[in-house]
Amino acid sequence: MTSFSGKVQEEANQPVGSNRSTAMEKVSFVRNVSQVFFNRAGYFQSRYKTFGKDVYGSNRWVVLCLGLLNVVLLIAAVSLGINCAKVKESSINVTHSSATQPTSEYLHDNHSDVIEAGEKLKKTLETAIKNHTLLKEQIEQKKSINDENQRQVETLRTEKTNLQANISALEGTCGKCLPGWNILNSSCYFFSYLESSAVKKNWADSRADCVRRGADLVVIDTPEEQKYVSDSIQNMKTSNRLWENGFWIGITDVHSEGTWTWINNVTGLNPRYWMDGEPNNHGQKEDCGVIVYSSISPWKTMYDGPCHNPIYWVCKMESR
Repeated sequence: MTSFSGKVQEEANQPVGSNRSTAMEKVSFVRNVSQVFFNRAGYFQSRYKTFGKDVYGSNRWVVLCLGLLNVVLLIAAVSLGINCAKVKESSINVTHSSATQPTSEYLHDNHSDVIEAGEKLKKTLETAIKNHTLLKEQIEQKKSINDENQRQVETLRTEKTNLQANISALEGTCGKCLPGWNILNSSCYFFSYLESSAVKKNWADSRADCVRRGADLVVIDTPEEQKYVSDSIQNMKTSNRLWENGFWIGITDVHSEGTWTWINNVTGLNPRYWMDGEPNNHGQKEDCGVIVYSSISPWKTMYDGPCHNPIYWVCKMESR
């Protein structure tokens, strides 16, 4: 189908007075009124009737005006499109710039915050290291103090044990005997070995030591006392030779050979207390009595020895 503008163009291109005028349908006269109609062939045509005359306008000018109008509209549309594109691009750039600037500022601020947080963490770490070092030094000091306290505790425990032993000894003697003395019935006994195993004396010096302590060399009055003294010195030995492990007792025959007298002037000694073959006054020089421990018989524990020999001794005193 041919468009309306095409028909107008074709109509405008045909010469005036051609066969198309014969095919046109006449209309009545109307003054100053423009009529537009289609002819029988379907073409657009207009004419003016002025003062009873038909004046046919040239369609060529109309088409030209329409074309110019189309061109103007096209130019206007293109310009408008270009302007819209520019405005859109400008808007995008502005938006991008607006979006980029806060992002850059945010990143800058965030980077500063990270650096500041890092510095704070570094300072915190340094403080923690210093505190750890200080705490370690304090732990070492406390460990040294604790070790010293442990040594003191051990010393105190040892002292406590000794005190308890002394208390037991005091309880055993009921306070009737001096420290270091043992009690039997109503008498107190001092064994020099217990004070010092390295000190030995002759008979005369041993007796002098007992007197200095307020006592004298032991005088054995009963079998019970004989057994007690003998059993007490069982573990007080410094030599494998029996004669070197004896203790001086308070009996002698220095004044009269063969007459054994106790220092309390009591004469006589039960013969069963002498070891077999004793006293024998070997070499005519054995005038002082000695007691030892015997595993064979608790009664046969005495012999006579040279008074100048250095050995241990036993003191005896009445309890308080």
